[in-house]
Amino acid sequence: LGVFLVVGLAGFGISNVITGFGTNTVATVAGQDISVRDYQRGYDSQVNAIAQQMERVPTAEEAVAFGVPGMVLDRLAGEAAVNKLGEDLGLGVSEDRLGKMLREDPSFSSALGSFDRNNFLRVLQQNGYTEAEYFDLQTKAARRQQLVSGLLSGAPAPATATELLSRFSGDTRTVDYFVLNAQSLPPVAEPTEEELATYLKDNQAKFRTKATRTVEILALSPEAIAATKTISDDEVAAEYERTKDSRVKIERRTIKQVVLGTPELEKAFTDGKAAGTPFADVLAASGAAAQDLGNLAKTEITDASLADAAFGLALNDYVIIEGIGSKRAVSVSAIEPGGVISLEDAKAEIAKQLALTQARNEYTDVLDQIEELRAAFKPLPEIAERFGLKTVTIPLTETGAELANDPDVGADAAQRIATAVFKAEQGNLAPTIQLSSTRNVWFDLKQVDEARDQTLDEVRDAVVTAWTDARTDEAITAEVQKLLDQVKAGTAFADVANSIGQFPILSQPLKRAGDGTPVLNQTVANEIFNGGPTHFGSAVNGDGDHVVFQGVEVNQGTADQTADIKKFVEESSRDALYSDLLTGLKSEAGLRINEQVLRQLTDTGALQ
Repeated sequence: LGVFLVVGLAGFGISNVITGFGTNTVATVAGQDISVRDYQRGYDSQVNAIAQQMERVPTAEEAVAFGVPGMVLDRLAGEAAVNKLGEDLGLGVSEDRLGKMLREDPSFSSALGSFDRNNFLRVLQQNGYTEAEYFDLQTKAARRQQLVSGLLSGAPAPATATELLSRFSGDTRTVDYFVLNAQSLPPVAEPTEEELATYLKDNQAKFRTKATRTVEILALSPEAIAATKTISDDEVAAEYERTKDSRVKIERRTIKQVVLGTPELEKAFTDGKAAGTPFADVLAASGAAAQDLGNLAKTEITDASLADAAFGLALNDYVIIEGIGSKRAVSVSAIEPGGVISLEDAKAEIAKQLALTQARNEYTDVLDQIEELRAAFKPLPEIAERFGLKTVTIPLTETGAELANDPDVGADAAQRIATAVFKAEQGNLAPTIQLSSTRNVWFDLKQVDEARDQTLDEVRDAVVTAWTDARTDEAITAEVQKLLDQVKAGTAFADVANSIGQFPILSQPLKRAGDGTPVLNQTVANEIFNGGPTHFGSAVNGDGDHVVFQGVEVNQGTADQTADIKKFVEESSRDALYSDLLTGLKSEAGLRINEQVLRQLTDTGALQ
C-alpha cells in the first residue's frame, strides 16, 4: 500500500517525500507543520464525503485509489502557504472580531438563538477540537479571507464569458410540437414461433436464471435464545421490586414561546394574562407566531428561567418572563407526566430483559454444544429442536438479498453469508460463520442451481412482450423519420401533423431544462436547442413518447438574469485566480512529506 500511496501523492504534484520529521507531523510547507490531528480531520472529512456516495466507508486501499491522501495534503498545503503569505504581509484578526464571529456562529446557539457556551464546548468536543485549536483555525481562516478579499476582490467578469453563459442559461425557445407513441400507429402483427426463437437467441443474455444455492440455516444469538425463555410473573415482580427506583419516567413538556418584540404585543399578552384569556386566543387575536421549542425534559433546557417557568405552568397556561432584548410569553401545550413506572406498564420490558440476560449467560454454553453436535454430523433441524431454535430453508442468490428481512440475520450480514454459501461444496460440512462475538450462523447446502439460459417455453410471455415492444419502437422510429423527411422537403409542419391525425401544439417559452413536465423534459429541450431558430427534429421524452417539433421563436435572457450570470462569472474568475495563487505559493514554498508517519496512518487504517 505504501508504494501506491507515494504514487498517488505524486499524481497530485507532491514530491520531496523524505524522512526526519517528528511523529506528530505529517508534512511541512513554508516552514509550517501539518499535524497528524489536522491531517486526520481532513482525511475523515474526505472519506465521509466518499462514504455518502458509496453508501459505505471505503477501505484504506480504496481511499488511496480515490486519491484521498493527496487531496487532503494538497488542500492543507495550500492553506498553510496562504497563511504564511498572510503572516508575511502582517495580516491578522483582533480578539474582538474573533469573539463576534463566535457569537454569530449558529452552530453554538441555544434554543433561543443566543450564544450558548455549553453548546459551544459540546460541539468542539464532538469534533475533536480544543478551544485553542478552534480559535487558531478561525484566526487562520480570517487571515486567508482578508488576503483573498484584498488581492482578488474587484476582478472583472470577462464580457464574452458573461454573454455566452447568459445566452446559454437565459435564452428561451418556443416550438410547435406533437407526440407520437404506440397508440399513434396500428398494432404490430403477432410474432411467429420462428421470430420468437430468433429474438430469444439474439437476446439470450436478458433471459437467464440467477445462480442459486438452497440452504438450511440455523442462526444463534442471545435474542434467538431469549425467544425460547418463559419468564414467570413472580420473577417479573421480584425484578420490579429490585429495580423500581430506577424505573422512572422523566416528565416532558411541549413548550411554545412568543417573543414580545413590540409594546403592543407585550400589552396584548399582559392584558390577556390578567383577564384569564387562553394562550391560543391571545395568540390568534394578536396575529403573532409562536415558536415551538419542542417536547423537552427540564434538564434539556439550558435557559434556567425558561425551564423554571415552563415546568411551573398548568396545561395550556402561559406566563411572561424576561428575555434577551424583550420579554417572552411561554406556554405549555402538552404534558407527559413523570414518576415511577407501574409494574403493569413495566411487565413486558422486564420479562424481555430477564430473558435476554439469561440468554446471554447461556450463550457460550449453547454455542459449544452446537459446535460439538455439528462435529458429530448431527442434522441442523435436530440441533435446533434440542435448544428450541428454528431453522430456515431458503434459496439464496449471490447478493444474499433473500436474508435481508430475516430478524436473526439482517441486511448487514446477508452478503457475508451468501459469499460463504457460494464458496461451499455440497456434501461437505460448512464452517461456522461468526458474525460477531454473540452471533453465529450454521448452514447446510441442500441444492445447487447454476445460472442457465431459459427456454422459450419458460419465458414465452416475456419474450412476446419484448419482441412486440421492439417492433413497435422500430415502427415509431420509422414513422418519425418519415415525418421529419416531409418537414425537410418543405411541407408545412401543421400539414405534416394533420397527415397522421394530429394538430401541432404551441409550447410555452422553454429553457434548456424543459418545462418541468415529462412531455417537454430536459432531453427534449436539449434537442430543441441543438440548432438554429428554425431547427426541427425529435426526441424521446420522459414518458417514452417521441416528440416531433419545429422552432417558432427564440428569445434572449433578461437583464436581471444577466446580472446573476455576471456575478457567477466574477466568482468563478476569482476562484480560478485563487487556484493559480495556491499553485504558485505551493510551488515556491515546497511541500515535504513525512513518509513514515503518512504510510503508518494509511496502512493501519487508523484514520478509518
